Amino acid sequence: MTETDQTVPLAVVIGSVRAGRFGPVVAQWFAERARRRAGRPPFSVDVVDLLETGPDTGFAERIDAADAVVIVTPEYNHSFPGPLKTALDATGGEWRAKPVGFVAYGGLSGGLRAVEQLRPVLAELHAVGLRDTVSFHGASGAFDGAGRPREDAADAAATVLLDALAWWAPTLRRARDEQAAGV
Repeated sequence: MTETDQTVPLAVVIGSVRAGRFGPVVAQWFAERARRRAGRPPFSVDVVDLLETGPDTGFAERIDAADAVVIVTPEYNHSFPGPLKTALDATGGEWRAKPVGFVAYGGLSGGLRAVEQLRPVLAELHAVGLRDTVSFHGASGAFDGAGRPREDAADAAATVLLDALAWWAPTLRRARDEQAAGV
């Protein structure tokens, strides 16, 4: 089996825990999009909901098991949610040399200010934040009743992000393995 045939474990983290949150709709769409990606390597997707896991009940282990991570985050007060920061602060080496993508949602900025606040935090954890981002402006109106985006641009942006993760994840996995082996 070649490296491009190996399944890439992908954690999709739902970063909001508020009542009435929209994150699960966005995360389930993205997770399904990752599962049915046509390219190689394929992804095995683990949706990690901070409402269920919190930082103390398996979050670190699930991030450690992933070769790539996508953080689904809303924008609260020009930043990302506090529980997401708590979860990030409760971890460390689990993020080292792993690619991290972003799916953001919010009002006019589409959650992009939250992503910009996340980038330096992830850099401190030695993660590789990817440039390409999926963003939903006016998120509640951007999805139909079945949980699908109304605009085709969302699928196109997801393809770009997934393709980047598909390249970075095995590349960084190989580098981590070589470092662990002392190569």
